[in-house]
Amino acid sequence: MAILRKTPELLAPAGDMDALRSAVQFGADAVYLAGTQFGMRTAPSNFTLDALQDAVTYAHAHGVRVYLTCNTLPRNDELSDMEAFLPKAEACGVDAFIATDFGTLRLIRRVTPNMEIHISTQAGITNYETANAFYELGAKRVIPARELSLRELREMRAHIPEDMEIECFVHGAMCVSFSGRCLLSNYLTGRDSNRGDCAQPCRWTYHLQEEKRPGEFYPIGEDGDGTYILNARDMCMIRHIPELVEAGITSFKIEGRAKSPYYVSVVVNAYRCAIDGYLQNPSPDYVPEQWILDEVYKVSHREYCTGFFFGSPRENAEIFYDGVYRRYYETCALALSCDGEYLHCEQRNKFWNGDEVEILEKGKPPMTVKVQELQTEEGEMLESVPHPMMHFKFKVPFPVQEGALLRKATGEINKEKPQ
Repeated sequence: MAILRKTPELLAPAGDMDALRSAVQFGADAVYLAGTQFGMRTAPSNFTLDALQDAVTYAHAHGVRVYLTCNTLPRNDELSDMEAFLPKAEACGVDAFIATDFGTLRLIRRVTPNMEIHISTQAGITNYETANAFYELGAKRVIPARELSLRELREMRAHIPEDMEIECFVHGAMCVSFSGRCLLSNYLTGRDSNRGDCAQPCRWTYHLQEEKRPGEFYPIGEDGDGTYILNARDMCMIRHIPELVEAGITSFKIEGRAKSPYYVSVVVNAYRCAIDGYLQNPSPDYVPEQWILDEVYKVSHREYCTGFFFGSPRENAEIFYDGVYRRYYETCALALSCDGEYLHCEQRNKFWNGDEVEILEKGKPPMTVKVQELQTEEGEMLESVPHPMMHFKFKVPFPVQEGALLRKATGEINKEKPQ
């Protein structure tokens, strides 16, 4: 039986500086992010070299590590740019590069020989021989193919060096492809999914057309809106912290570099509390408190599942799944300070005097409060706060931490709990 010899790392996504701050504040041990080149997500704003330096400085000041994605599949004409980029990124102080391509790995070792190297899930590592090969080539960590079960990961852990680390996605969106390698986007839109520009056609609606009846479209299932035959559910492993730890997984990774700071805050906070709760009570029967389990339903998400961790999901596959996001809450504001009587905030979405909102602080169950005496910072009474980023205050009956999130329910949660 594999035994994890240190506290598992909670690894959070950071698509921009606001998301990075959210991850740090709500308890991430490390963040992964991209520069403006060579990362697998072009949709987020990502980080210029100056912004990367600021991000690393901020993260390190709070004891948080920073991993930089260099995991696209570069073409010949990009190699000179990559060779110039790597030392500059190293000089910013990042803690590791994440690579997929053998040439990139070789380049990292040549031009930044002291840099720690992590091997991306896109490398398709499905066995311990491959993991050991990457270790011999200088890799410190592997992110295995997401198609592996906990049993296979446990076996991999038993056959690799003790100082080699295993990182696994435990929460967030999953690709329909093998280890993230997909050509649908290339074929349908010309946007290369292996170079960070996926259009996510697996999330689109598809209908069937019969050859001799052009223009007549038929749903493949019984859903009149069509069938999302390629659309995977989101992964959620928050109920299974003991199994992840027992399998010897070093780093628990949250997907979502294109997600909002609110999403990052809530999900990181939930997994931070779940991991800490387990470490305080390291029982194989440990289940997080109900409020922690509820948190993952308070962000935008698709229906949840446990991916391939407990074997192939084929038996439970639902090809008629609609693929839409569930959104039961929206963020209202960010807490700036609390003077003992008034909570001073910065607006994120419009809400009204008299609304009931939840306040989420790091490591604590959310607190519900009714907004009363809503006013400008100068004391002018308000009916609502309609303007983005406007500053305001309202009375609160308890102290609130700086950086706490305010959110409002937009519907009744339907908890489709993964098994």
